[in-house]
Amino acid sequence: MSVKIPVIAFVLFATALLASGVFYIVDEREKAIVFRFGEIIRDDDQPGLHMKMPIVNNVRFFDARVQTMDAPVEQYITNEKKTLVVDSFAKWRIIDPTQYFVTVGGDSQRARTRLRQLINDGLRTEFGKRSVTEVISGDRDQIMQIVQERTNTQAAEYGISVIDVRLKRVDLVPEISQSVYDRMDAERTRVAKELRAQGAEAAERIRANADRETKILIAEAERDALILRGTGDAEATRVYADAYNTDPEFFSFFRSLAAYDNTFRNKDNLMVIEPNTQFFQYFKRNEANAVE
Repeated sequence: MSVKIPVIAFVLFATALLASGVFYIVDEREKAIVFRFGEIIRDDDQPGLHMKMPIVNNVRFFDARVQTMDAPVEQYITNEKKTLVVDSFAKWRIIDPTQYFVTVGGDSQRARTRLRQLINDGLRTEFGKRSVTEVISGDRDQIMQIVQERTNTQAAEYGISVIDVRLKRVDLVPEISQSVYDRMDAERTRVAKELRAQGAEAAERIRANADRETKILIAEAERDALILRGTGDAEATRVYADAYNTDPEFFSFFRSLAAYDNTFRNKDNLMVIEPNTQFFQYFKRNEANAVE
């Protein structure tokens, strides 16, 4: 029991000191400025427990963490006199609490307003040097780096360090976007029509070549057929001539049989000729042989 009394007394004493304002605690996420009758006497207190004189000294704390500032959507004009809509944000923190307090009164809203103006001026300058294509695709990272470095140098006047500047969105204004879309659509339509026309031309050329090749093949086939037919006719004529020269009587008989076959093949054929004609010469011979 005797041991607990001093401990309790010490706790009560420490609590009384804290309540009286003799001690204050600096969090590791904060920076503190100590004043004496309104005059800054120090700003370098490390995180932990510190002591001050009540009434004589007062302390103000500032957030030392990295903070994010979302800038409102702004419009910037390129060197082509085209307007771009830009949405950006910045990462910043307090590095010099005394300078921060002296220049903006320790007011974070005033600090954000100053920082926003610096970034806005930097972006306006860089966008004015470039074309739309360079801003959107080519030099975007370079623009962010240049604006961050320039703004960081200028913001040091307010005890602020600008860690990063980012462009979230870079677009053409709606009217220009629609105009660009219409122009791109017209260009795509023109290219599609041109490709279709080229395809139709190629198809027509292929069909023409196929038709020409077909006609050539047919002509060559007909030529070869005529040659073969002529050769066959010549060979048949030669065979007939050889047969006639070998046995004229048999050749004449063979020709007559062929004539009889062609004549009497169709039963509807009707012939009115005299019996003594050359056509019936072999019939007459058969009759004579029969009489004998």
